[in-house]
Amino acid sequence: MTKGQLLTTITWVIALIFFAPVAWMVLTSFKQESDAASSPPSFFFEPTLDQYRNIFSSDAGPYFLNSVIATAASTLLVLILAVPAAYALSIRPIKRTQDALFFFISTKMLPIVAVIMPIYVIAGQIRMLDNIFTLIILYTAMNLPIAIWMMRSFFLEVPAEVLEAASIDGASLIKTMRSVLLPMVSPGIAATALICVIFAWNEFFFALNLTAANAATAPIYLMSTMTSEGLFLAQLSAASVLASLPVVLAGWFAQKQLVRGLSMGAVK
Repeated sequence: MTKGQLLTTITWVIALIFFAPVAWMVLTSFKQESDAASSPPSFFFEPTLDQYRNIFSSDAGPYFLNSVIATAASTLLVLILAVPAAYALSIRPIKRTQDALFFFISTKMLPIVAVIMPIYVIAGQIRMLDNIFTLIILYTAMNLPIAIWMMRSFFLEVPAEVLEAASIDGASLIKTMRSVLLPMVSPGIAATALICVIFAWNEFFFALNLTAANAATAPIYLMSTMTSEGLFLAQLSAASVLASLPVVLAGWFAQKQLVRGLSMGAVK
């Protein structure tokens, strides 16, 4: 076996090890609870869709709808705010740009648990507890620093000659952004949006502490499958598959844009 073949084999083994829990989750979602809880685990069983039927017939719909609303709205707001901020910090750098960049990223250094109490008190005083708009605002603030750093590195990859040509042609700032810059960094925008979607969709701590019934999201529904009667593994696996599916599909359809976007310099 050559060195290249050995490296390929090791890579496949590592990938399969990381994929094994996901495959086991999908497999368990088609089991009855008795098969899912059997010890040792049963590899041969009669597949069933009962767990998915139970989820669709339950009150899971509002949880997933809240996740869709919070994720889509916060991602849109992040892009609206991050694009001009990244433009100002890259193509039109302001004074003390590095200080501004450090300020943005420093907001990610504070543990969420350290700010949950003041956020809870403020949200309670303005009657915004258990409100989907509270999650939208918090998810936007949570993802904005990362989006600004990513978009800045994408804008830095734009050749200066292109901007000079647009300026010589008399294009205004708005026209340059719309007709030149945004089409060139569209893969980066797609990559940034996908990262924001993943972080917002999977967020659990804010949703757990600031919502109850009206604004609870998909991760909260997953937790609700763990009841005082016990842990229903098959139902939890089915719910986890459904909760993971939107992000997996988004990544699958946007994979070309994601690869192109990350290769523009977001990971440099």
